Amino acid sequence: MTKRTSVRNVSLSSAQHWMSRRNALKSMAAAAGSVMAASIGCGGSSPSSPTGPVAPTPPSLPVGTFSPTAADLTFLDSLEQRACLYFWEQAHPANGQVLDHAANNLNGQMDTSTNESSIAATGFGLTALCLADQRGYLTSAQGYPANVSHAQILARVQATLNFHLNSMPSENGFFYHFNDVNTGQPLSGSEVSSIDTAWLMCGVLMARAWFNDPTVTSLATQLYQRVNWPWFLNGGNTFSMAWYPSTAANPGFTTGRYDTYCELMALYLLAIGSPTYSIPATCWDSIARPILTYEGYSYISSNYDPLFTHQWSHAWFDFRSKSDAYANYFTNSIAATQAHETFCLLTYPQWYNENYWGITSSDYVGGYTAWGGPPAQGPIDGTVVPCAAVGSLVFLPNECLAALEAMHATYGASAWGRYGFVDAFHPSANWFDPNCLGIDLGIGVLMAENLRTGFVWNTFMSNPEPASAMKLAGFH
Repeated sequence: MTKRTSVRNVSLSSAQHWMSRRNALKSMAAAAGSVMAASIGCGGSSPSSPTGPVAPTPPSLPVGTFSPTAADLTFLDSLEQRACLYFWEQAHPANGQVLDHAANNLNGQMDTSTNESSIAATGFGLTALCLADQRGYLTSAQGYPANVSHAQILARVQATLNFHLNSMPSENGFFYHFNDVNTGQPLSGSEVSSIDTAWLMCGVLMARAWFNDPTVTSLATQLYQRVNWPWFLNGGNTFSMAWYPSTAANPGFTTGRYDTYCELMALYLLAIGSPTYSIPATCWDSIARPILTYEGYSYISSNYDPLFTHQWSHAWFDFRSKSDAYANYFTNSIAATQAHETFCLLTYPQWYNENYWGITSSDYVGGYTAWGGPPAQGPIDGTVVPCAAVGSLVFLPNECLAALEAMHATYGASAWGRYGFVDAFHPSANWFDPNCLGIDLGIGVLMAENLRTGFVWNTFMSNPEPASAMKLAGFH
């Protein structure tokens, strides 16, 4: 695709944004299906080295230590607080559904230009509210405009769980991906999503563990235990990606499956650990794990998987110092992050440097796209996606933090607003996304806190089901 060089401040309407995002996700799933089929039983690929600067020697793993300065902690505090504010203000106050995306320049009001909620964003949001409650991020004493008490946060979480359990449409406990934020009804064309239900359940279990409240415990347990995980296997050993109702053009399960390593680990572990509708632990061994090699880095990854696939399951499940029969997945994500930074700097030195790098699925000037590398995927044009680095803070803390702080200092209010970084920006094209995405803010706030204290890991893993699932899957 031709590089864009002279685009100015394009703002997508809500309908354009949603349709472009849905189309991008469908295309990504289709591409993943073809890559998965080609990857099974293969040893991965070894892309030829790009011309240009000499690649750095891969450092030993794990990488460095995190010794933050006072300025580092101030920056991370601001990043986390602002993201938590999104999950309070851009969620429906009565039902807790979180908007998929919202403008980053609002004054505390819920964005009324869109009615699109996302169950994945709501899962991140439930987790962020735990963090906000623990740190007091939503109180006026912290310098932010909200003045939200523990009781108010608890009431919001209770309302969210109650609405999803008793009012939102679901199929065998699985939820539609995109829904009307006011009513909970599925948006036209939305699928019932296995992986996005998993992100919601991660938030549900996080809330159960943190609040230790009888109402939260009851609602959360019912939500998790009613998910009929074997149903979504659709007669196989790996999960189908999506199911459509009878009113859809192509009803039933799609042909694509989560059968090759990506962000899927949380989905499988939640299902293996279910006390009511578990799947066999042997399904864990049915996942293909191809090896990708790039500039001296070798790690498990499918070709054309954006960087977020190496991040999301790690936001809740603690894979540090644990291995199964195949890998230490935390170390694997370190290598994937190192390879991605190297890919940006070596392949596109005209745009990226140590203070400006990172590409993963996000908004861009043309809508929404799945992009990244290695190998190169999507219409890479010099746009940077902050959540690529924020979501990898636990893997490569010093390099990621340095880039984020530099971008914040360099681009200021153009790239940073009420909820932190905009979703993506392209300074040389004078394009700064007016929106934030809930899922991208979510992975950032969770990983920033895990880097600092391990709070999300420690709280989520205190649930008995995740620990049991990891043991059943062979982790030691």
